[in-house]
Order: sequence, then C-alpha cells, then structure tokens
Amino acid sequence: MSDILKMLAHRISLGLLTLFAVSLIIFLGVSLLPGDAAQSMLGQAATTETVEALRKQMGLDLPPHTRYLQWLGNILQGDFGVSIGNRREISELIGVRFANTLFLALFAAVIAVPLALTLGVLAALYRNSIYDRTVNVVTLSSISTPEFFVAYILILLVSVKAGMFPSLANISPDTPLFERLHKMFLPAVTLTLVVLAHMMRMTRAAIINLLASPYIEMATLKGMSRARVIVHHALPNAWAPIVNVIVLNLAYLIVGVVVVEVVFVYPGLGQLLVDSVQRRDLPVVQACCLIFAATYVLLNLIADILSIMTNPRLLHPK
Repeated sequence: MSDILKMLAHRISLGLLTLFAVSLIIFLGVSLLPGDAAQSMLGQAATTETVEALRKQMGLDLPPHTRYLQWLGNILQGDFGVSIGNRREISELIGVRFANTLFLALFAAVIAVPLALTLGVLAALYRNSIYDRTVNVVTLSSISTPEFFVAYILILLVSVKAGMFPSLANISPDTPLFERLHKMFLPAVTLTLVVLAHMMRMTRAAIINLLASPYIEMATLKGMSRARVIVHHALPNAWAPIVNVIVLNLAYLIVGVVVVEVVFVYPGLGQLLVDSVQRRDLPVVQACCLIFAATYVLLNLIADILSIMTNPRLLHPK
C-alpha cells in the first residue's frame, strides 16, 4: 500500500507541476497574440479613451507577471472570471459546454472500446489472415485521414445521400435523450474512427506478445481451443497495456474534439474555444485551454493507476 501511495504522490506532483507549466504557456501564448484585444472588440471607430478604459477593465494595463498571478490565484479559488463578450460568468458558460463534450466523448467511447477490443481479439485469433490484414488497412486508413475530411465524407454519404442522420448536431439541454443520441451519431462515429486503430492494434499486439508465453503453450497442449486460450488466458494478462491505451484515447476523445465540434456545430467546449478566439474573448480562451489540459493530465494519472492495478509488477520496474 505504501508503494501505491508513493506512486500516487509522485504522479500527482508531476501532474500539478505540468499544469503549472501549461498554465504559464497558455497565458504567454494568449498574451502574445497579435493585435490589441480591446481595440479588436471595440472596432476601429472607437476612441482612444474608450479603448484605454476597456484595457483597464480587462487588466491589460498591468504588467504580465501581475496579470498571470492574479489569473492563477483566481483559478485556484474556482473563479475563472467574466466573459468579455457577454459579461457572463465563465464557469457558467463552461459548465454546460464541458458537459456536452464529456457526453460526446462518452458516446464515442461506448462505440469505440467494445469494437476495438473485439476487432483486436479477432485479429490476434486470425493472425496474418485476410481478415487481420483488411482490418489493419481499414483502421490505419481511418486514423491517417484528417478528422475534418472523415467528418465531411460521413456527412456526404450518411446525411446528404442516405438521409439517415442530421449533418448538424445542434442539441440543447432540453433535447430528449434518444433525439440527442440521434443527432450526435455522426460526430461520435467520426471520433470512433479516429481512435479505433490505436486501441485495436494495441489489443492485438498485447495478446500476440503473450501467445509465446509458457502457460499459453501449456493451455494449447492441453487441447483448449485457440479462442478460449486467447479470451480466458491471454486477454486477462494483457489488460495493463490495453487499459492504458484505452484511457489515453479517452483523453484524446475529450481534448481532441475541437475540429469535430466545429464541423458538426456541436455546442461543446471545443466550439466555445473557437468562438472565443474569433471574438478575442481572452479569459474564456484561457479557461477552456486550462480545462482541456487539466482533463488530459487527470486521465493520464488514471491510466497509470489502472495499469498498476491490472499489473502490480509495474510498481517495481527492473
């Protein structure tokens, strides 16, 4: 137990240090954007006095290190500030959008994870067969294709040509569950095609790596079928790398949805980020980037913990 606690403390410390570094990069990156945010919001017709008043209101007249420390201190207290565009609390804006992004990622994961495990086990079961090669080619082609291109192809074939699903995922909090799932199907399938190959190939590689183990050979010599050997003996011992890659892909499903949300006009955190960049709403941009970073760091920590729970030998690497 002490080893696990030490590992947790070490991982959490690294995660907090990473978040601090990322927050600094986010602040510097947003601060170094070309142009003046106040001037951009007010337009070229604004007077100098009006621009200076808005700069003071936004805190842009303060030194960069002072603004960063104030911003970080407010975030540590749970205060993300106020949106410059509509004067609403940023936490209120982000709450609904982030919930939509999580729901989309969960929907895609429900499709992708069982499908990837099934395809990976079958690929290991029929190694080097036509099925194995076909699945590898198809999944690698899907992951090598840009997300926006996959999304537009799906819109053309499934929405425009077949008319089965809507091309826009314009949902609201009042949308019924089944209607919401219907409208979100194409974005979820797009994300599934992006992460499917990685999870499937890791499942296949982990199982094939174990097939040469002595206990697998003994189970085969006892007359067990190949399917039973893989499912009941190889798969349980391959969970550590599989769980790790699944959780990392779940992290990608959450933080990598920006392009997909923009294509399908899905009201998630990625769409809010793009809209805020266009409006030069810097506090919202900073908050969205930090939330994405924190989510990715947290899911990486969960991946490490689950890997060690499924394979305790990772606590004592040689």
